[in-house]
Amino acid sequence: MNASEPRPSAEAQLRAAPPHALVATAGRLLAERFGVLNVTLLLADYGLRFLQPVTHLPHTGDPVSAHDGPAGTAFTTQNPVLEVTADPATQMVHLPITVRGDRLGVLSLRVPDTSTDPGTVLQLGDFATALGHEVATAGRDTDLYLQARRTRRLTLAAEMQWQLLPGRGCARDEYVIGAHLEPAYAIGGDNFDWSTSADHLTLTVTDGMGEGIDAALLTSLAVGALRNARRASIGFADQACLADQAIYSQYGGKMYASTLLLRFDLGTGTVCAVDAGSPRLYRQRGTTIERVELEAQLPLGMFEETLYEEQTFQVEAGDRLVAISTGVHGTRSATGEVFGEGVLRQILSATRQTSPHEAARAVVAGLIEHVGSEGLVSDAAVVCLDWAGRDAGGTPRRG
Repeated sequence: MNASEPRPSAEAQLRAAPPHALVATAGRLLAERFGVLNVTLLLADYGLRFLQPVTHLPHTGDPVSAHDGPAGTAFTTQNPVLEVTADPATQMVHLPITVRGDRLGVLSLRVPDTSTDPGTVLQLGDFATALGHEVATAGRDTDLYLQARRTRRLTLAAEMQWQLLPGRGCARDEYVIGAHLEPAYAIGGDNFDWSTSADHLTLTVTDGMGEGIDAALLTSLAVGALRNARRASIGFADQACLADQAIYSQYGGKMYASTLLLRFDLGTGTVCAVDAGSPRLYRQRGTTIERVELEAQLPLGMFEETLYEEQTFQVEAGDRLVAISTGVHGTRSATGEVFGEGVLRQILSATRQTSPHEAARAVVAGLIEHVGSEGLVSDAAVVCLDWAGRDAGGTPRRG
């Protein structure tokens, strides 16, 4: 490059890097611009228990906790964490990496003691965000970052399900979504999906019957059919009708998918809902937790040409909605005790001030504790949404 030409931005150089070389490129750029001495990219594993360092073969180093310690604190709080080291001339800076509300992991940097002022940490945080976007994009071209997230091998059904998911979180000024699935490395039929536009958010929670590959194939068909209908701008209730027809055509009523469909008007807080099966929905408003009672309709694919009707309810600024699959509300402990609303309400009350991501994880963690050493025998999906909406003038309240 000619000396008179402007130097490409860090974002441009990250975009130009080979997909597998993002960490090395980030290390070089950070050393040049901030004097950073060491760079470690840690990605959250599928179970959200560990942060896995991305290295060369076999693609990961020794994991650290995703909830404790400096890196875990940065991940759970979504704030930079400074760590004092044995070397007085350096410190560790742990920066959360999040892409549009989807928490990917943490960027841990060893920096000179002179580079920990608030302005520099803010710039490093911007760099971490840019790196996160490139990691998310690179997943289309390399397996490196997907492999690095794994503490063990996924089942084939789980591989299919994780590839089908939009992520584990999404954020706009009007709302924040956090979601979690278990058993993370052997999930079969549970799924969540969302799509946002200028004025609406569509959110679905699907529980395909069966286990393993059978459940994963069924859910893939259900989600694909719903997406196809939505992207064709078909009416909301008719989206369920077309997905129902697609599943019945394939399975003849022998397999079906229980699905909760929600469509939020970002301007008014009006929610259109189709309850096609067993996922349940709860609303936290202030200190009150109530189940949103919806008209129970048939699961998708149970009978031929089922007609679905939508109903509406309202959300207000500050509301939290929590959707749970049958694997949560219907699971029993070894002694036969159903997880039930009592334990669920306790967990939701205890996590009211935490992020939707942590609330969803806490519900699943409580479920696993309830089941005990036997472990989960059914898939469990939890989706938590915090609603802010817009004010009377149409301005997002988080803005």
